[in-house]
Amino acid sequence: MPGENLSRDEARERAALLSVDGYDVSLDLRSAVGDGGGEPRTFRSVTTIRFRCNEPGASSFADLVAPRVTSVSLNGRDLDPGEVFDGSRIALEDLAAENELVVDAQCAYSRTGEGMHRFVDPEDGEVYLYTQYEPADARRVFANFEQPDLKAPYRFEVRAPEGWTVWSNGAGELADGVWRFAETKPISTYITCVVAGPYHYVTDFYTRTFEDGTKLEIPLGAMCRKGLAPHFDADDVFLVTKQGLDFFHDHFDHPYPFGKYDQAFVPEYNLGAMENPGLVTFREEYIFRGKVTQASYEGRANVILHEMAHMWFGDLVTMEWWDDLWLKESFADFMGTFANVGATRFKDAWITFANRRKAWAYRADQLPSTHPITADIRDLEDAKLNFDGITYAKGASVLKQLVAYVGQDAFLEGARRYFKRHAYGNTRLGDLLSVLAETSGRDMTAWSRSWLQTAGVNALTPQVLLDTEGGRVAELAIVQEAPESHPELRPHRIAVGLYRRTPEGAVERYARVETDVHEPRTVVAELAGAEAPDLILVNDDDLTYCKIRFDETSLATLRAHLGGITDPLARALCWSALWNMTRDALLPARDFIDLVLRFAGRESDIGVLQMLHAWANSALAHYAAPDWRETGGELLATGAVEQLREAEPGSEHQLAWARFFASVASAEWSLTLLKDLLDGTVEIDGLEVDQELRWAFLEPLAAYGVADESVLAAELARDDTASGKRHQVRCLAARPSAAVKAQAWAQVVESDALSNALVEATIAGFAQPSQRELTAPYAPLYFAAIERVWRERSIQIGMDVVRGLFPAYQDRAETLEATDAWLAEHREAAPALRRLVLEARDDLARALRAQECDATATDR
Repeated sequence: MPGENLSRDEARERAALLSVDGYDVSLDLRSAVGDGGGEPRTFRSVTTIRFRCNEPGASSFADLVAPRVTSVSLNGRDLDPGEVFDGSRIALEDLAAENELVVDAQCAYSRTGEGMHRFVDPEDGEVYLYTQYEPADARRVFANFEQPDLKAPYRFEVRAPEGWTVWSNGAGELADGVWRFAETKPISTYITCVVAGPYHYVTDFYTRTFEDGTKLEIPLGAMCRKGLAPHFDADDVFLVTKQGLDFFHDHFDHPYPFGKYDQAFVPEYNLGAMENPGLVTFREEYIFRGKVTQASYEGRANVILHEMAHMWFGDLVTMEWWDDLWLKESFADFMGTFANVGATRFKDAWITFANRRKAWAYRADQLPSTHPITADIRDLEDAKLNFDGITYAKGASVLKQLVAYVGQDAFLEGARRYFKRHAYGNTRLGDLLSVLAETSGRDMTAWSRSWLQTAGVNALTPQVLLDTEGGRVAELAIVQEAPESHPELRPHRIAVGLYRRTPEGAVERYARVETDVHEPRTVVAELAGAEAPDLILVNDDDLTYCKIRFDETSLATLRAHLGGITDPLARALCWSALWNMTRDALLPARDFIDLVLRFAGRESDIGVLQMLHAWANSALAHYAAPDWRETGGELLATGAVEQLREAEPGSEHQLAWARFFASVASAEWSLTLLKDLLDGTVEIDGLEVDQELRWAFLEPLAAYGVADESVLAAELARDDTASGKRHQVRCLAARPSAAVKAQAWAQVVESDALSNALVEATIAGFAQPSQRELTAPYAPLYFAAIERVWRERSIQIGMDVVRGLFPAYQDRAETLEATDAWLAEHREAAPALRRLVLEARDDLARALRAQECDATATDR
């Protein structure tokens, strides 16, 4: 990996020297099918780049990662590939004012989801291809200048096996055996795209007539593997797509600029989705093979709208370098929810945002690797790791606050001016702040310094003083705190809500005040004299980005009456705050689990319920005292099966409780019930055990030795698909056997034979919280192997291995000491690798603190 890196300084130097007029890229993908002759598969890639150099005679380089270069020609002069190509760069000497570079290379198909990924469907043997480049893998498919600020138009042509269809960013047609595509607008290398294969393809059309009478027509397409076609609800995908296009046209005043709009759901995808203009790619898991809850449909809609927002924020206007990645990702993350609420059936998407997306941000912002939203990205490895909870979810949270700060109209007018001013160009932080200052009349400098250029999360805690009779508020103040590592106190616009219990047992808001919090302690004068509250909710309505804390009376109310809070957003905010307290070792894990057992069954929002299930699992696996885990697991399994039986038959809540029950089943009775549900000897009214739910039941049965290899083989025969194979691989690696763990470890760490999806499945099966003793011998092997893995494998696989195989379940002081020893002995290791280990170390230290807190709690 180090030889493939590119630094920010190198990119800036090259951008100052070169400008690119256009690319012609010719790919021959006919080698994708057939037996390959036993050799690593490659395809021919011929690239012509027309570019200018403002210092004739200067030197530079082009990027290409390929097994072999056949020929290189610069301005008609043939260059010796052996002399100018080092495996990742092509040296370019003595450049002219105007240049033409032609590179003929053999590029490699990928099995890691990077570059040109090749997938063979085990169901029917069909081959499917797609590209994925962000941040810098276009160079694995064609020679280029791989940095976002050297934009250019592209013309692609592709030769493919007979019977295939090929798609790219522009509209295409097949003539004389060659697919040729319309030239793109000027775009960056990382958002070019090719998808090819026997995909199932569905079409639709979007039209829009603007106030001036002009009409916009956008051909729509959606595709997936043939094996998934029976499950493909393209009508719903097109519905959300059209709703999104209407919404963004209403608000952006800039017509969609890239012609057609295809959406490809592709196999073994590393990301959620990618915003390639005209050809958005998604992970195919967004096509649901079984019954899922509305939270899954809401999540898919959010991703569709997130990627659509990128057509403007990221594709039309692109950050200059990855430092300003937030200029596209934070905006798209915010706009995804903003449009979901404003345009689709998912009117409660801000609740999901508050509960799920912010949880990601809060975790990331407390890691040692936290960084300002505008980050310091030294190179491509830094860039790869910065697609994180800060850049996405914290950035989106801060933008939500910015809308409240400058006003929605000023914010959207600033976006419109930004698009018009910088269309098809590149920007930095100041370019956006200048238009927002224009439209809002506010000085954005101080806001940017506090929110975009500093790291860390503040905690806001209410302090209440009652009058002598105790019936009224004498003074209510908000205390703002910051960690020592990031001591910045920020300006917060918040709502403070006062809640009281009603005679019927509900907890309802009776007073609300919006106020600005700047100082360590801010008095909310407007609430003096209010009736004494049972619950004070700081950041009511989720206006700012902060950790919410509670006074003693409020915490006591939540312990006894959390389920009585009638407003779903307020309830979600309280759940999120209690989870943060658990992670911060301020609330024992068993107390959080007790709250889930008593109140999660009353949760109306299905997305919040599923998040509570995930948090309860984490609390048990990581934060509960070791000697209480068995008790906690039994309590959760018992509570889950009670809720499963009480839920409305056939409801999404019933499905959620069934999945949660499977995730916590460990005792003989619970495993027997899972087996009986799987076999059909026991039925629960309304619960359909479809194929996806069967695999969910099989994993714990495999992990506890109830389902052996023959059972899993029989299930694969029942579901002989790509999805079934991934499930089977995960379940096989989950079996409680030393030989199984040794085989899984060797397949992932010592071999590169598995695809990215099967590496992920194997790691997931290997790392079982119930198998701490079985995986203990791999802790020292992990620290011995990770630097080699990072050096030899692709960055995506390296990240998967370093994160996924860290001995998190060896949660004791010795593991922390071993981690510290590795960090001390490997100070010169790749910074991105050290960052991953530091993050894992922080999670482990947090778990140990939480376990200590839980050990002091009284059993309930």
